[in-house]
Amino acid sequence: MNHLVFIVMDSCRYDAVVEAHTPNLDRLGTVERRFSYASWTSPSHYTFLMGMMPHTSPTGIFASEVYKKDFAQWIDRLGVEDMSFKTFVPYLNLPKVLKGLGYRTVGRVSLPVLNPFTSMSTGFDDYKLMDDHNDFGGMIEEMTFPEETPHFYFCNLGETHYPYMLAGGDLPILHGVNGVFKNLDDLVTHEGDHVEVEAEPIERFFNMDEIKRLQTQQIVCVEHVDRLLGKLFDKVPENTHVVVTADHGELFGEGGYFGHGPILHEKVFEVPFVEGRVP
Repeated sequence: MNHLVFIVMDSCRYDAVVEAHTPNLDRLGTVERRFSYASWTSPSHYTFLMGMMPHTSPTGIFASEVYKKDFAQWIDRLGVEDMSFKTFVPYLNLPKVLKGLGYRTVGRVSLPVLNPFTSMSTGFDDYKLMDDHNDFGGMIEEMTFPEETPHFYFCNLGETHYPYMLAGGDLPILHGVNGVFKNLDDLVTHEGDHVEVEAEPIERFFNMDEIKRLQTQQIVCVEHVDRLLGKLFDKVPENTHVVVTADHGELFGEGGYFGHGPILHEKVFEVPFVEGRVP
């Protein structure tokens, strides 16, 4: 059986990966444009831990056939003879399925919403919230790949998540909710008993120069992750399957939005996806 390393670059846009210089990621294959099942961290990770990957958007096909094909791909990822959707039911829990096959299951996460007290840790032999938001390097240092026991490593990376700043970076200044409410009275006009609230122009709510800097900084963070992938690839044995993707995208001013969450926008659901053996 193959070792499996599943890497989730939190909040990472597809086009940030395309624009970044990623020689190590390119060793796995061509990065695909896929779509997340959710627009924020927790539900998207629950989907991954059901055994499901970000999806394509095929036409002219029943959704059940898409699921059937996706679950069958675990045969090649793990190097086992027979797996399907039936392998995952009734629990729909990837770590539990892998433990049943003899894997040691290890989770390392950066985002507090994935902490060990949530049900996200179910099925893992070892699950930890990292002390540092940006410690993919520390995750790699802890990894071992013994011949006698296949390992599953599930890694959630904070480097590509807001504020997209590595050690020594200047933190961005975004006023957010405080900036909205502190001047709210200035936007209210009274005409008799009728009260109107003027819309807040995006130029006043967002500092677009700062947001552009953040978008550029996410690309820098992708390149940082790629350099660490080089260290990982030097460490893994040949029988290791690696998956690299994101849980959701991010908005940098498109449609008047910044960030992700309860937002219906293509860029929130658009994610990078690549998998394979390290050549």
